[in-house]
Amino acid sequence: MIEHLTISGLGVIDRAELELDPGFTVVTGETGAGKTMVVTAFGLLLGARAEASAVRTGAERAAVDAAIAVPAGHPARRRLQEAEIIDDDGDDDPLLLGRVISAKGRSRASAAGRPVPISLLGEIGAELVTVHGQSDQLRLKSAAAQRRALDSFAGAEFAQLLENYQQDFSRYTAQKAELEEITAHEIERRREAEQLQQALESIDEVDPQPGEDEQLRAETLKLENVEALREAARTAQQALTGADAAEAVEPGPNAAELLETSAAALAPVTDQDPELETIAQQLSDVSALLSDAASQLGIYAAGLDESGPERLAQVHQRRAELDRLMRLYGPEIDDVLAWADQARRRLSTLDSDAERIEELTASVSELEQQLQRQAEDLTRRRREAGRQLAEAVGEELAALAMPHAELVVEVTAEEQLSRHGADTVAILLSPHPGSAPLPLGKGASGGELSRVMLALEVVLAAQAAAGTFIFDEVDAGVGGVAAVQIGRRLAKLARHAQVIVVTHLPQVAAYADQHIHVRKTADAAAGVTASDVRALSDAERVEELARMLAGQEDSASAKAHASELLQTAAQENP
Repeated sequence: MIEHLTISGLGVIDRAELELDPGFTVVTGETGAGKTMVVTAFGLLLGARAEASAVRTGAERAAVDAAIAVPAGHPARRRLQEAEIIDDDGDDDPLLLGRVISAKGRSRASAAGRPVPISLLGEIGAELVTVHGQSDQLRLKSAAAQRRALDSFAGAEFAQLLENYQQDFSRYTAQKAELEEITAHEIERRREAEQLQQALESIDEVDPQPGEDEQLRAETLKLENVEALREAARTAQQALTGADAAEAVEPGPNAAELLETSAAALAPVTDQDPELETIAQQLSDVSALLSDAASQLGIYAAGLDESGPERLAQVHQRRAELDRLMRLYGPEIDDVLAWADQARRRLSTLDSDAERIEELTASVSELEQQLQRQAEDLTRRRREAGRQLAEAVGEELAALAMPHAELVVEVTAEEQLSRHGADTVAILLSPHPGSAPLPLGKGASGGELSRVMLALEVVLAAQAAAGTFIFDEVDAGVGGVAAVQIGRRLAKLARHAQVIVVTHLPQVAAYADQHIHVRKTADAAAGVTASDVRALSDAERVEELARMLAGQEDSASAKAHASELLQTAAQENP
């Protein structure tokens, strides 16, 4: 709902600030006073094209700002959140929209105090305000909007059926896309499977083990230096325990003998000093460690004697096999093994494609048949709802001085299924007997079309979550009883939404909850014309209705008639 509107420098309006109420608001004034400028202001907030000629003569710019009550979670708020204009904080403060037009024709838009593209302003405005003007009928203009309106009118049961259909359609499209993707790349998948299979066979034939490349690298280094290692081991062993008698040329002292000599020197006196006894025990421990090290050196040297050139050849061959795998599948053997695990999983997926194709083919076929049945049911229900909608709108049109007008709702079933079923919906109008039904906006005058849209909105309002409706001279070309009926229906629509109407008929204005008057003033000497826009008090409403009735706001009889109109409207619409 629009709570506040500020207009400056637009047409004949120098500056106007309006506090707008819920319910039914009328805008009246003499011809040329600038009533349509109010509608133009709303249009600018909806992203309408801006013309430099709309800027007031002598002004540098025209500006329109509005504060609109928008609940948290509303599509308009979600769209601004997607555009990162506002935060998703559940805030339900009024949403500020603005539009500025310079005298040079440049235009700027804003939302929530931040600059936005004019196209985004139009998207937001379309979610909040619906304008039915003399030259444009923004709502229900497209086939999609007409389908949505009919679906909304069809009720909760239809909405549930449509939701079920859309869920099945989503599954259908997902599975169909998967099936098409698999079958379209079947040759590539077979080629990939063959390549993976060959690669895995070559890896399995070598059968690499985790860390084997590092182990073989270390063994190679050892085998290539076996003589030096053997010599070092035996020299070390001889230094510890002495050479064998057969190998020694000039047996010399060794560590074992020196330890024995040292221990023998201490043995006779260890009982005389505990400190020497401790040292003697340390010598004994060292002797045991030395003997063990010498034994390990002998075993090590003997083992080297068993390893020959044939083992080195085997290691080189094994390393060559591993190097070939690492060049193809990874810098290390662990990387090769990881690639093989991933390849096995991918191969398993590729091998299951045949089964998946068969499974998807059956599922897609079954879903398509199910969707066809659901779509046929939706078509049948839409056609029934279309018939009911046409009848309800026809009753409204008869009361709006269009007794011969006929609304036609065409529901055409197409072969191609879509997310919304298989139907194309078209709302057509035959304004006169014998005239062929034409799309809305063709074959009817602006006033007639406004009344058609009013009839539609009244019928649809109970199901639609409407925000604000604006009608520009919906009562054009009618009077008398028809004007009263228009007022009644606008008041009825205002029970579900905020309704703002530009009118010249007192019978319509009498039903309003709020009355805004546009008055033009001219200063001939200064050559300036301006319009004052403000809300009227109850007494001022009587005077304005009297002016609209008789052209004389001071006429006693006109005031009496105006008071009667207001009283009657209040009784009908308490």
